[in-house]
Amino acid sequence: MSLHTVFVHTTDILQALLLGLGSGLALIIAIGAQNAFLLRHGIQGRNVTVLVLICAVSDAVLIALGILGIGAIIGAVPALVDVVRYVGAAFLIGYALLAAKRALRPSSLTVTNSERPTGMRTAVLGMLAITWLNPHVYLDTVMLLGTLANRQGPDLRWWFGAGAIAGSFLWFSALGFGARKLRRFFAKPSSWRILDGTITVIMLALGLRMALGH
Repeated sequence: MSLHTVFVHTTDILQALLLGLGSGLALIIAIGAQNAFLLRHGIQGRNVTVLVLICAVSDAVLIALGILGIGAIIGAVPALVDVVRYVGAAFLIGYALLAAKRALRPSSLTVTNSERPTGMRTAVLGMLAITWLNPHVYLDTVMLLGTLANRQGPDLRWWFGAGAIAGSFLWFSALGFGARKLRRFFAKPSSWRILDGTITVIMLALGLRMALGH
């Protein structure tokens, strides 16, 4: 294997990792029950580690299922490649439009530390329910990230998945363990406008790229 081939392959891996990281972050950085639940416990300083692990490990399992599931469907029925591509592109563009709408009318995520502390069992059951009973998680994590990962090809799809999983661990760790310091940031609508604006650009670019077959 020549040095040039190694360099090209390494560059492809890095691009897949970064694309997975950006896509994963774009999907999970949004005001929602899961983030609010974790932020609340982070501010209280209770059950943070186990809740962060539940969020991140759940994402890892769902991403892996998405990569395997979408890959198996495409492998079994090659004719579905274009269908999956256009459905995925439509989903991405729709997600970008929703993010743009949020950016135009930003909300805030405000949690106080004066709320009654929650026990470990209640916290764990609550987070599991919020994570696994939310239908959007299956659309976002399984279908969308699974489709994006398989668009990278069989050699790079798991690198994409690794990037997306890393994004989940980074986000939930920052949110849970940095909750006290990040409280003011999340209370500002302008902060969410910037985040949602960034998400809009990323999702729109990915959707157009997928629609055009690149």
